[in-house]
Amino acid sequence: MRFLYNILFNIGFALSAPWYFLKMYRRGSWQAGFGERFGLYDAKLKQSLTNRQVVWFHAVSVGEVNLCTQLIKVMEPLLPLYKIVVSTTTSTGMSLLRERLPAHITKIYYPIDRRKHIQRAIGLINPEVVVLVEAEIWPNFLWSLQRRGVPYYLVNARLSERSFRGYRRFGFLFRELFAGFEGIGAQTEADAERLLQLGCRKEAIHVVGSLKFDAAKLDDPRPLDVASLLGQLGAGVDSVVLVAGSTHDGEERILASIYLRLKARFPKLFLVLVPRHHERGAAVGEELKSLGVRFVFRKDLRPATRIKAGEMDCLLVNTTGELRHFYTRADIVFVGKSLTAQGGQNPIEAAALGKAVVFGPHMENFPDIAPSFVQAQAALQVPDEAGLEKALIRLIENPAERQALGQRAQSVVRDNQGSLGRTVAMIMESF
Repeated sequence: MRFLYNILFNIGFALSAPWYFLKMYRRGSWQAGFGERFGLYDAKLKQSLTNRQVVWFHAVSVGEVNLCTQLIKVMEPLLPLYKIVVSTTTSTGMSLLRERLPAHITKIYYPIDRRKHIQRAIGLINPEVVVLVEAEIWPNFLWSLQRRGVPYYLVNARLSERSFRGYRRFGFLFRELFAGFEGIGAQTEADAERLLQLGCRKEAIHVVGSLKFDAAKLDDPRPLDVASLLGQLGAGVDSVVLVAGSTHDGEERILASIYLRLKARFPKLFLVLVPRHHERGAAVGEELKSLGVRFVFRKDLRPATRIKAGEMDCLLVNTTGELRHFYTRADIVFVGKSLTAQGGQNPIEAAALGKAVVFGPHMENFPDIAPSFVQAQAALQVPDEAGLEKALIRLIENPAERQALGQRAQSVVRDNQGSLGRTVAMIMESF
C-alpha cells in the first residue's frame, strides 16, 4: 500500500507541479524558503536544534496560523525546556507567523509529502511531539512519525461530509493513520463520531469546541490606526463603513455595484474591500475602474495623503494581515467566499468585535458556527445579491439594529470560548 501511494504521489506531483509552482509565483516571494519545501534546511536551523527537545506545530495557511499562534503563546511557558518549531505551507501563512511570533520560535515551510523529503525533514527536526492544526492528513509524514514513535495530535478537528466520505472511501490507506493519533480535539460531537468511524481510538477523541472562538481575542492590541487612515480618504467619524473581508472572485464586483446603487441614497457610505488573496488586487482594481468606482490601493496610501469627504468611494486593501484592523472601524461586515464561491470565511473575528455581520448562503466551512450566529439573531444570512442589498439598506438605516446585532454576536463568541485551555490540557498529557 505504501509503495503504491508513493508511486501515485510522484505521478500526481509531476503532473500538478506546473500549476503548483505557477500559483506560488503569482503569490510572490516564492524564492524564500523554496528548498525547505523539499526538506532542505540551512545549517543555522540544524545548529539551533542540536541537542534540543522539539515540539513541532503545523498550520497550513492563514486561518490555521491564527489558531496556531494562540496555541503556541499558551503552551510555550509550559514547556520551558523545549524548542518550538512551527511550519506552514503558504507564503501568506509564513508572513503571519513572522509577524505574530517572536524570533526565537523557529518558522519553516512544510515539506511536500514525498518520502525522501519527509524523512530528511523529520530526521533533522527530530520532534518529540507533533501538533497538526486543522491539517490535511499526509501519509508519508504520519508514517514516518509512527516509525519513530513520535506522538502526534490533531487540534480543532472538523470533518465536512465531503472530507468524511473521501477518507472513508480510502479507508485502506487512512484508517491506520487516524488510529495513530495520540489525541484529537474535535469541534463537535458530530465531528467526533465521524472521526471514530474513520478509525480514531475512542479514548483519543476529545470534544473541546472550536479554537476559532478563542483565537478572536477581544483584548487583542490593534496597532494600525484605521480611523485616521480612513479619515485621510474623507471617511470621517460619521461615515458608515462597510468592510468586505476575504472576498473572492465576483464578490468585489457585486459589492461595488451595490455601493454605486446606494451611494446617492446614503452619501456617508464608504466601502473597504479586502480580497482574500492580496495578489488579486490589480485585477480587482481594474474591475472597480470599469464600474466607475473611485478607489485607492492600501499600498499607495502615504501619511501625506489627504482626500476631501465625498471624493473617494473605496479603499482596496492589497496587503496581508490587516483585515482584523479594518474590522475595528467597520459598521457593517460582509464575510467573503459566501456569495459567489463556496465555503465561506471566518465570521468570528468581526463578531468578537461586536460588528453587524452579514454573509451569503455558502458557509459550508462553518457548518456549526454560522448557524449558531443566525439562530441567535447575531448575524444576517442572505441568499443572493438582491438579499445582500436589502440587508445593507436595512442596517444602514437602523444604527440601533446594527448595535444590537453586534452585541448578540459578541455574546455568542464569549459563550463559546474555552476550547484553547481544553486543547492545551489534552496535549500536555504527553509531557
